[in-house]
Amino acid sequence: MADQKMILVTGAAGFIGSCMVRFLNEKGFTRLILVDDFGVEEKRKNWESKQFETIVERYNLLNWLEEHRPQLSAVIHLGARTDTTEFDYSIHEALNLNYTKDLWNYCTAHAVPLIYASSAATYGAGEHGYKDDHAIIDQLEPLNPYGISKNEFDKWAIRQEQQPPYWAGLKFFNVYGPNEAHKERMASVIWHSFNQIRSNGFVKLFKSHKEGFKDGEQLRDFIYVKDVTEVIFWIFDSMVQQGSWSKAKNGIYNLGTGKARSFTDLVNATFKGLDLASKIEFIDMPLDIRDKYQYFTEADMTKLQQAGYTGKFYSLEEGVDDYVRNYLATNQLY
Repeated sequence: MADQKMILVTGAAGFIGSCMVRFLNEKGFTRLILVDDFGVEEKRKNWESKQFETIVERYNLLNWLEEHRPQLSAVIHLGARTDTTEFDYSIHEALNLNYTKDLWNYCTAHAVPLIYASSAATYGAGEHGYKDDHAIIDQLEPLNPYGISKNEFDKWAIRQEQQPPYWAGLKFFNVYGPNEAHKERMASVIWHSFNQIRSNGFVKLFKSHKEGFKDGEQLRDFIYVKDVTEVIFWIFDSMVQQGSWSKAKNGIYNLGTGKARSFTDLVNATFKGLDLASKIEFIDMPLDIRDKYQYFTEADMTKLQQAGYTGKFYSLEEGVDDYVRNYLATNQLY
């Protein structure tokens, strides 16, 4: 029975974490331990209607695990400080690096499979490309403290002789979708575009401050959150239920669509989801992020495919249309 498996999900009140919990519920999993900072009122609606066994405050997790000793089938670690405009590295170090080391060590000691979120922010300006090859991780130069903290953990993980029985780190590219409203400034351009269209009838996009890129033609690999949850579940299923994941597959994987698209494409798709003609104005990029900005990201997805993943990803137009019509326009959560 699917629901006999006990899974711990961190970041469960957040954007991707709450979508993961919903997806697990849809697959019949209800014996879930949800971990987050549950005092954040804006996140309450993301998790309170989901099915789960218990919630645990983030700061108390390690004590709770030692005290209760749950029989975990897997840990899906999606909790992190994801604010790329937070420049105090000690905050990222505590939450993204040291906290993840503690979870890794727990999973190693108790032989629990671990799936954790890394980030495409580790690739910096892309000087070394976007290939999820362990050999280049030490050379990567992230552009902000968030990216640095994620890369420092990846570097630490691949050096460890003591490891969870099965593990995978997933470098998320630009994830968008329902349940992200609480992120405010850090929410996707689609969320911001939808709200600007509703308020003003047009969307503001950043001008380009780099030669070779026209305004609005900055390129990112945008991935719909429903694809992210699908891939995470496939890895979990391979590790825990099918037994098709071998130790040779343990490692760090890109998670994008493999196709870079422009912000103009993204906004056009948002207008189309509202059955409106596009209207875009360009504004200067804020100085605090101007020299930390990625102008191009595109995931090399070969490694995940070689590991056996055959799922098809939503196109940008399909994903944005589903998000806008079925969630933003109707004010629904996933």
